Amino acid sequence: MEVDEGDVRKKITIGVCVMEKKVKCGSEVFSAPMEQILERVEAFGEFEIIHFGDKVILEDPIESWPICDCLIAFYSNGYPLDKAEAYAALRKPFLVNELEPQHLLHDRRKVYEQLEIYGIPVPRYALVNREVPYQELEYFIEEEDFVEVHGNRFWKPFVEKPVHGDDHSILIYYPSSAGGGMKELFRKVGNRSSEFHPDVRRVRREGSYIYEEFMPTGGTDVKVYTVGTEYAHAEARKSPVVDGVVLRNPDGKEVRYPVLLTPNEKQMAREVCVAFRQAVCGFDLLRCDGRSYVCDVNGWSFVKNSYKYYDDAACVLRKMFLDAKAPHLSSAIPPTLPWKVNEPVQPSEGLTRQGSGLGTFGQSEELRCVIAVMRHGDRTAKQKVKLKVTEEKLLNLMLKYNGGRPRSETKLKSAVQLQDLLDATRMLVPRSRPGRESDSEAEDFEHAEKLRQVKAVLEEGGHFSGIYRKVQLKPLKWVKVQKSDGEGEEERPVEALMVLKYGGVLTHAGRKQAEELGRYFRNNMYPGEGTGLLRLHSTYRHDLKIYSSDEGRVQMSAAAFAKGLLDLEGQLTPILVSLVSKDSSMLDGLDNASTEMEEAKARLNEIITSGSKTSHSNGSYGFPWMADGVGLPPNASELLPKLVKLTKKVTEQVRLLAIDEDENLTEASAYDVIPPYDQAKALGKTNIDVDRIAAGLPCGSEGFLLMFARWRKLERDLYNERKVRFDITQIPDVYDSCKYDLLHNDHLHLEGLDELFKVAQLLADGVIPNEYGINPKQKLKIGSKIARRLLGKLLIDLRNTREEAISVAELKSSQEQNSKSPNKEDTDLSSKFFIKPDETRRSNTPSEISMDQDDDDDKETQYRLDPKYANVKSPERHVRTRLYFTSESHIHSLMNVLRYCNLDESLQGEDSLVCQNALERLYKTKELDYMSYIVLRMFENTAVALEDPKRFRIELTFSRGADLSPLEKEDSEAASLHQEHTLPIMGPERLQEVGSYLTLEKMEKMFRPFAMPAEDFPPPSTPAGFSGYFSKSASVLERLVNLWPFHKHSHANGK
Repeated sequence: MEVDEGDVRKKITIGVCVMEKKVKCGSEVFSAPMEQILERVEAFGEFEIIHFGDKVILEDPIESWPICDCLIAFYSNGYPLDKAEAYAALRKPFLVNELEPQHLLHDRRKVYEQLEIYGIPVPRYALVNREVPYQELEYFIEEEDFVEVHGNRFWKPFVEKPVHGDDHSILIYYPSSAGGGMKELFRKVGNRSSEFHPDVRRVRREGSYIYEEFMPTGGTDVKVYTVGTEYAHAEARKSPVVDGVVLRNPDGKEVRYPVLLTPNEKQMAREVCVAFRQAVCGFDLLRCDGRSYVCDVNGWSFVKNSYKYYDDAACVLRKMFLDAKAPHLSSAIPPTLPWKVNEPVQPSEGLTRQGSGLGTFGQSEELRCVIAVMRHGDRTAKQKVKLKVTEEKLLNLMLKYNGGRPRSETKLKSAVQLQDLLDATRMLVPRSRPGRESDSEAEDFEHAEKLRQVKAVLEEGGHFSGIYRKVQLKPLKWVKVQKSDGEGEEERPVEALMVLKYGGVLTHAGRKQAEELGRYFRNNMYPGEGTGLLRLHSTYRHDLKIYSSDEGRVQMSAAAFAKGLLDLEGQLTPILVSLVSKDSSMLDGLDNASTEMEEAKARLNEIITSGSKTSHSNGSYGFPWMADGVGLPPNASELLPKLVKLTKKVTEQVRLLAIDEDENLTEASAYDVIPPYDQAKALGKTNIDVDRIAAGLPCGSEGFLLMFARWRKLERDLYNERKVRFDITQIPDVYDSCKYDLLHNDHLHLEGLDELFKVAQLLADGVIPNEYGINPKQKLKIGSKIARRLLGKLLIDLRNTREEAISVAELKSSQEQNSKSPNKEDTDLSSKFFIKPDETRRSNTPSEISMDQDDDDDKETQYRLDPKYANVKSPERHVRTRLYFTSESHIHSLMNVLRYCNLDESLQGEDSLVCQNALERLYKTKELDYMSYIVLRMFENTAVALEDPKRFRIELTFSRGADLSPLEKEDSEAASLHQEHTLPIMGPERLQEVGSYLTLEKMEKMFRPFAMPAEDFPPPSTPAGFSGYFSKSASVLERLVNLWPFHKHSHANGK
């Protein structure tokens, strides 16, 4: 019934044909967005709202349903959609959301098909359709780390979704390289939205599923709500994929924050409305690596608890109704909206406007950037076994996994490959130990011992994970044999070198150290005493990226740190896959400096073995740290024989313990070995296996046999009796083993271990720093080669922060000028409206897509809080955090560049970045131990001009990492730390004088000669990530800001 021109007072009728639960939420009238919006629409005075009610909808025939001009109707559980369609066909009202396309929304296959027809980006996916449960399908293959559908391979992590839209049990499967397991996502139950199952590795087969690529979004989901094709509001929430804890405000509502959509995303919102013919529509966006994808379309949805959104939605719906039924009436928004709903008062943010006390410069300074480079946490000793193998079973295994190429080496890393190797080794290990009578028998004995060690390593843990163990098989000798078909000859390997690398695993103490350090950073590195960071993070004003090298211990340290930093819960695997990017080219490897390091080690060997410390000063400097071989004890040559003697003493004690263990084991069948420890289940633990300690066994997963192998190898490699030669490169390994056993195996009471530790520490404190350069100039040369790429990335981080801060400052000043102009309400609302279609037609032609992708590695997509809709006091405040987790070599290298960069010829006359006092402290610093770190914090002084060099200040701090004093003391504090097998992390120390002012300009000038230039960073490529789950290079991964509010136990409303 249209409004007649002659009777303007006649109201347009709006029928609300939906289930009652969708309009009101019980007694909580004001919590129902639908009712809030309809009340506002009615307040304009042009409409009459008619609620049909459940009884009419479910029981009455459509002929007796109320007649209306406009109809709001949408499906929910129990809703008779076909009946509503028949009513619409009979009465022909204006439909806000068309009814027929709503059938599509119940089938995820049809949703994706429709999205693709309209050119809307979706994740890469494939369908597996089963007519009956557990139906075997030829086109579906499942392997350990991937599934393949019609030849389309999906590496883990991948997502498995039921095809029925009403089934919310969505699973994510994780790669074995990250610890394996599965996470189940489900509709919120209490404060949980997902559950991690570490033992589930096989996919479901009872129904039809969609398999799709996992999109690493940095732990954030974005929900978009359209009202017509011209308006969209977006909110971000913490993604259930990280730890599954739902964050709620004091009223029990899930915490979400409004965010700005990019022009591309606005266009996608318009097209979702058109594709499904749903004016009011909610859908899910995944923002991954600078691009956006739609992964779910929900149909009719409204934003909860946003008064401003309710106002907007009412205005847009009013225009929609008037345009459809009374186009002659003006739909302009009246200057004063006709309802009086007071907006809740914005809470105070509770953030101070200054730094954290480490060198603050007054109230006008804002923290803009935190960059930290960290070493991994406490680990087990790194191990290697080498043996020549001639056994047919092992040679066949090599051929099986290298494609049958007799001269190619093979790497065995996956669970299936390592299980094959274990099966073969179990059959080859002799049942009993023969006595040694002749030389050849001694060799056989040695070979059998090594095979036994390989078997013990492979059995350790109860299941395989490539992050911890890898085996190389390299063919050494070949013979010509007749081909099996009798035609001609072929080569066959008859001997190969087997190299098994294992150990170097992050311990429970390492996980605990990393998590506690993350917590320390949260509370001390950011303004606002801990709640500050989480408040920034939750409101899309904290741009976080975490990078790690390829090593398992480094990745797990990064995940544990993220857990503490962002106050997460649960297992590390989902956190690792969601938040940590691998970049081995930046954080791994010493290849660039191997020649110089060999030279340094040769010179070091000369200084130690000659017995006379030839310290000659370099240049005219008179500082003690300028000499060659600084830090070496003067009596180093006398300490070496003592080191060998004490190592033998410890090894002999462990040998006796290993014999006892082996005798107990050989009584059981070789196939009944009880796995002592499950590494996957231990990934998230930060506590000790008390039962193993009580039973007098070594800590962790190491048995006495492997512990003996570790010490025996050190004893052999440290001193060659036949050649009467010490190998000083073994000193760090001896020190490593001592430190590990003092901390974790103190309960075994190994005699002489304390004394060995002291001798090894004296030598290692001299050897380790000098391996990275024998004097400052060489340290600078080696350091700049190893850390060149990392230094380049740090400069890019600082430059991006500066550019962003300047653009925000310029925008703010122009907004302040504009705020004096009258139509503020109009501009507020227009931020949600789209640009006209012809201005941003997205094209799906390959050339245009690739142009769009051609963004430089150092340019970063910014996703930001929407300041007009956010209940936040300082929406322009924004902090960038970049965390780089690496190994000892990169920490030493970066520190050497920091302190000695002014020795470079191009920077002569410049002061060091590190003050004199700090240079002296670094000279006395014995080692950069586990969890040592270097932090660069950048502050912006908003009180000085944008072009003033003093606008941006850099503050440098470092920590020596784990504090070894409990190993050296006997007091009660040391005893309690001994019980927990963990060491505290030293707090940060300044590298500059109090009150000194290091400008960003000076920092850039001092770093530039040693850093990889931004233009040399390679173009985007797929990194060697978790078997291909990243689509671009890791240095630009996770280009978005993540989401978690402040501390979960806080009761202040949004403070």
